[in-house]
Amino acid sequence: MRLFAGLTLLIVLCASAALAALLNSGVPVADWISNPGASFMLTLGENPDPVQLVRPAAQPLSAMAQLGKQIFYDTSLSSSGRVACASCHSSQHRYGPPGDSAAMFGGPEVTSQGVRAVPSLMYLSTQPNFSIGPDPGGDDEAPVPLPQLAALGHKAKRVTKTAQDTSQSAANLVPLGGLFWDGRADTLQIQAMGPLLSPYEMDGGSIARVAAKLQAAPYANGFTQLFGKLIFQQANLAVSEALFAVVRYQIEDPSFHPYSSKYDAWLEGHARLKPAEMRGYELFNDPAKGDCAACHLDQPTPDGLPPLFTDHQFEALGVPRNPQLAVNRNASYFDLGLCGPYRTDLANQPQYCGMFLTPTLRDAATRQVFFHNGVYHDLQHVLDFYDFSVTRPDKIYPRGADGQVETFNDLPKQYWANIDRTDPPFNLQVGQTPAFTHAEEQDIIAFLKTLTDGYGQPETLASASSTTAP
Repeated sequence: MRLFAGLTLLIVLCASAALAALLNSGVPVADWISNPGASFMLTLGENPDPVQLVRPAAQPLSAMAQLGKQIFYDTSLSSSGRVACASCHSSQHRYGPPGDSAAMFGGPEVTSQGVRAVPSLMYLSTQPNFSIGPDPGGDDEAPVPLPQLAALGHKAKRVTKTAQDTSQSAANLVPLGGLFWDGRADTLQIQAMGPLLSPYEMDGGSIARVAAKLQAAPYANGFTQLFGKLIFQQANLAVSEALFAVVRYQIEDPSFHPYSSKYDAWLEGHARLKPAEMRGYELFNDPAKGDCAACHLDQPTPDGLPPLFTDHQFEALGVPRNPQLAVNRNASYFDLGLCGPYRTDLANQPQYCGMFLTPTLRDAATRQVFFHNGVYHDLQHVLDFYDFSVTRPDKIYPRGADGQVETFNDLPKQYWANIDRTDPPFNLQVGQTPAFTHAEEQDIIAFLKTLTDGYGQPETLASASSTTAP
C-alpha cells in the first residue's frame, strides 16, 4: 500500500512538474495537442525545424568600398568640420545615433537640432523601392504611376494584419519601401545626399563646395585613380561618385548586415532560447497578445534569407508628441510623414498623413531612441505605448489645461482616421484589459534582446568588425 501511494505521489509530482513546464514555456495548449513533439522542443528552448540561412558572402572590401569608408568618416565635408556620416551613424552603436537625444545636432556650429530620430543604416541594402501595394508580378509589367496607386489603395479593402496571416495582408494596397522615415529616397545614394546637404546635419552647403572639399581630402589621389583625373572638373559627377563609393562600403562591409544574433543561431538550431526568451517569442507571434510579427516578420524568406523583422510597410500609430524636439515648440507644426513636410509627392493624399516606415527590430535592444520623433528611450516605454495607448490613454498622453487627455496629440484630428485601430493590439477599446501584462512585456523584451548581433562573439559587433575611423 505504501509503495502504491508513493508511486501515485511520484506520478502526481511529475505531472505537476510537466504542467508547470508547459505553462511556463508560453507554448499554446492547442499547439501541444496538435504537435506535441515540436511543442516539447520549444519548451526546452530548441527550434524543432532548424533551417540553413543564406547570408551575404564576406569578401575583402573593394577599392571603391575602401574609398567610401574614408568618406563615411570624413568630418571635413561638413560646414563645422566636426560632423561625418559616422557621427550620427556610429559603428559602435549599430550604425545608429551614439546617444539618447531625440534628434541629432548639426549645422555650422553643431547646435541645430534635426527634426526626426536617426534610423540605423544596418540592413538597408535590401530595402525595396517605395511603392503602394505589393511588388509587381514581373519585370515585364509597366509600373503604375504613384497617384494612380494611391487612388487604388484608398479604395481597396484592407486585410487585418496578424502574425498568423502575414502572407494575405502582404497583398494590401498600402505604402511600403523606400528610405528615411517617409520613404522618399529609393537608393542608398540618394539617402546619403540628404544629410550631406541638410542644414541640420552635415550642412555641406552646395554640390560645388562638397566637390572642392573632396578634391582637398587626403584620399583625393585614390579618388582620381578610380574615376579619372578629370573627375573634379564636374562637381555633380564627383559628389555622385563619392556617394556611390559610400554605398559600396555599406553593401560590402559585413558589419552593416551581419545576421549574427542569437535568434539567427536559434533558427539554424545552434542556440537554445531561455524560458523568458521563448515566452517572449510566443507572445511576439500571438495575435491575441503582442502580434508583433504581423509587421516585424520573424521567419526566413522562401529563399532562406534571414528575416529582417519588418514588412517594409507604413503605419500611423499616433505616438505622443515629443516636447524635446525643438521644431515642436511651434504648436502649429506637425510631422505628417508620407504627407510631408519633407516628402512632397503625396501631399495631396490625406489618407497617408501620419504614416511612417516600420523599421527593423534587429539590434533594437541596443537603441536609445525609438519612433520617428524619438519620444521614447527604452523598450519598456515602447511596449507600454502598444499596451496602453488604446486601453489606458491617460498613461500615454498628457492632459491639457482642461484636464482632458490629449489623445493622439502629435497628429491633427482630421487625420486620426489613419491611425491603426484594426490590427491587434490596437483593436481593443478604452477600459478593456491590455494585451499583455508587465511580466509579459518583460518576456517580449527578453526575446527582442535575442535579435542583437554579435551572439557568441567575445567582443561587441562594432569592435570585432574593424570599422573604426581610418
